[in-house]
Amino acid sequence: MFTDLRQAGRYLGQAMRLMVGMPDYDAYVTHIQTTHPDKPAMSYAEFFRERQEARYGSGAGKCC
Repeated sequence: MFTDLRQAGRYLGQAMRLMVGMPDYDAYVTHIQTTHPDKPAMSYAEFFRERQEARYGSGAGKCC
């Protein structure tokens, strides 16, 4: 029972982070390690920067 609650808590936490635009670095690292073991995972800073640029653009050419 406690493992089910723990898993539900993880899913809820991940959903909340995604709703506010905070990417899940741990899920990214797990994905890279399992599906692309030949590629190195980005650092947290690189990952965060890449997700920010993907969501909001690079900012070049904008007035604000």
